[in-house]
Amino acid sequence: MRILINGEPRETGARTLGELCAALELGGGKIATAVNGTFVPARARDGHRLHPRDEIEIVSPRQGG
Repeated sequence: MRILINGEPRETGARTLGELCAALELGGGKIATAVNGTFVPARARDGHRLHPRDEIEIVSPRQGG
């Protein structure tokens, strides 16, 4: 299905947000996720179904100064 990840169109076979994060190799990292503007906590990602044209935002903390 076609979705947007951080504003970039992508094709994915992932059925859930958890599967998508794993496919992007982000499953073990500290990240924040939102789907269509709604925050999705880490514990809910495996059960959060994705749909065509969903807009996903994935951010990770940055260090530095």
